[in-house]
Amino acid sequence: MPNKKIKIRNLEGLFNPKSVAVIGASRDHNSVGYGILRNLNSGCVFQCKYCKPFLGPIYPVNPYAEKVQGIKSYASILGVEDDVDLAIISVPAKIVPLVMEECVEKKVKAMIIISAGFAELGEEGIKLQDKVSDIAKKSKIPVLGPNCLGIIRPYSNLNASFAPAMPPQGNIAFISQSGALADSIIDWAIEARYGFSSVVSYGNRADLDVVDFLEYFGEDEETRVITIYIEGIKNGKRFMQVAEKVSKKKPIIALKAGRTKHGREAISTHTGSLAGSYKIYKAAFKQTGIILADNVEEMFDIAKTLAYQPLCKGNNIAIVSNAGGPAVLAADYCEQSGINLPELKKSTLNKIEKSGVMHKAYSRRNPLDLVGDALPERYKVAVDTLLSEKYVDGLIVIQTLQTMTDPEEDANVIIEAQKKYPDKPIICTYMGGHFTKSGIRLLEKNYIPDYNDPKKAVMAMKSLIERFQYLKKK
Repeated sequence: MPNKKIKIRNLEGLFNPKSVAVIGASRDHNSVGYGILRNLNSGCVFQCKYCKPFLGPIYPVNPYAEKVQGIKSYASILGVEDDVDLAIISVPAKIVPLVMEECVEKKVKAMIIISAGFAELGEEGIKLQDKVSDIAKKSKIPVLGPNCLGIIRPYSNLNASFAPAMPPQGNIAFISQSGALADSIIDWAIEARYGFSSVVSYGNRADLDVVDFLEYFGEDEETRVITIYIEGIKNGKRFMQVAEKVSKKKPIIALKAGRTKHGREAISTHTGSLAGSYKIYKAAFKQTGIILADNVEEMFDIAKTLAYQPLCKGNNIAIVSNAGGPAVLAADYCEQSGINLPELKKSTLNKIEKSGVMHKAYSRRNPLDLVGDALPERYKVAVDTLLSEKYVDGLIVIQTLQTMTDPEEDANVIIEAQKKYPDKPIICTYMGGHFTKSGIRLLEKNYIPDYNDPKKAVMAMKSLIERFQYLKKK
């Protein structure tokens, strides 16, 4: 019997609301209700350049105040004269069901329950969460949470959360069962200028689960890559069906928590989830095309490359470097990862040597060591020549800092080469810090990923190769 087709839920009220109510809005600077309203009303506490106020009407709901943060307050959402698309609920857990019923009566399009005190607390909390689930199911209104951070959608100027700030706009969606982890990722993203299409913390998933967001981001025009931090899955069969469908269109990268006995025990007190065998998850992810990351940094390293670089249509990679040691390390990592380093043809070397810019001691092999005194013109000849060869499918460019190194001009050489050969991936390893920062920023601004270690660059290139091979099989 064919599987019953499940209709994709309409989550526009969550991600693109025209109006927002904050139920539990507070004047107490140390409260969650204060932070949520502040994020919507004024951007964020730090007033960073990425945070912008929500453009639509905001309705604070607080029965004990006429105004909250300078905005007219209401005793109940039912007292708001206009329509409300999104209701953010931050009140004591025991009155959440009552507040939800009022939201249903108001005919809101979506709800976010920030409040904690549900399934993560045990039997009594589970009963309370069941009431939340029942209201969501009967009303057919999508509900996020409870016990979650909320949603951030930079493209909609929407920070419907108590996260400290909004990350830059980008094309990577991050779905997290942990709110605190999402908080830390946002802080890191601001520092690294790493862009997101959306950040979702879904908490105890009384209604909306990771599958609903996979479906949404699978169709979202602003999202190119989907990343997930996941502790447990409710409906494994549906998850696999949706993940396989979405991964044919967009890469999905997952970080699975609860790989050990102690980790699985910790999950039950964190979000009240049940975590199964890690081996089973690994097998399910492989079957559905999900890329499994080992840690947070690796997840976003891979995401950055898959979001902005072309897929690698073959397994033949060339390495260009101005230092022998990092080139040797990169070669080792390539071999360990199953990436082939083709021998450079005599015709290729002839092209390089005809330029007249190479040092006598340059390596004349792959990896192509340009020697430490390499200036931008040496990089240009090497990069352009190798990318022009049909037997080279992608390029890893390594730069170490010497007194004559010009990080910005080297970056310009790579940027121009990417424009000239848009179908071949280029991944960089600028090894350095303060003095290479300007070159790194230039690369990243032009969507060329840079990593501070050759191993990360090789891992990123491998993801482009494997992604192409996966799609080719499908």
